[in-house]
Amino acid sequence: MCRALESLPITCLERAKELKALFGSLLQKSDHSINGQAKKNEKLRLNEDEPLKWNESFEKLLASQNGLCLFRAFLVSEFSEENIAFYLACEDYCATKTSKLSAKAKKIYDQFIASDAPREVNLDHLTKAITKENMEHPNESCFSLAQAKIYTLMEKDCYPRFLKSSVYLEISRKAKTG
Repeated sequence: MCRALESLPITCLERAKELKALFGSLLQKSDHSINGQAKKNEKLRLNEDEPLKWNESFEKLLASQNGLCLFRAFLVSEFSEENIAFYLACEDYCATKTSKLSAKAKKIYDQFIASDAPREVNLDHLTKAITKENMEHPNESCFSLAQAKIYTLMEKDCYPRFLKSSVYLEISRKAKTG
């Protein structure tokens, strides 16, 4: 298995496959609780127009657990999963208790921003320098600039490609005809 796929939680890969299959079957049935797989798919809690909302904005895609999972699987296939991983790590960091900020900040910096980071994200020199400066006194906003840059990168580059991907087009087509 390739390294990018190993970094994606197995539950997300399984969920992406389930989503594709479930949307197809869900849109053919008016009540999916009758479906024999209802208990297995109950955790997904889908409605048939959910994929159409993902097309409205990048924010709506990220707000949907199913959309985020499918988008993350798409980024793995594009070898750019580190972007969403960094974004989500920053979201988690913002919710961290003050006493643990320093350790978490170092871990995020070492994993995503340092010049020899194993999952280095694409940031300009100035953003990296500001983030490195912020690391001297970590607080809940020390990654704000870097996170905003990566969000914009995904919104302007990855998100439009996701909307043109065969998986999304197939799911949205089924949703429209449902």
